[in-house]
Amino acid sequence: MSNRVKEIRESQLMSKAELARKAGVSPLTVDRIERGEPCRMATMRKIIFALGFELVDRERVFPE
Repeated sequence: MSNRVKEIRESQLMSKAELARKAGVSPLTVDRIERGEPCRMATMRKIIFALGFELVDRERVFPE
């Protein structure tokens, strides 16, 4: 599953650890998501909010 998490995170000068902390997930989870591995909808939601987006912006972070 391709996504723009790493690109958006880096554009905000945010570390993986910082994103993980804000999203309430492990840094390993952030790493897996950035590599394009699948994740649960709840995790996707946490990442979207931690990056400062709303659920309506899901396509900008996780394009289909």
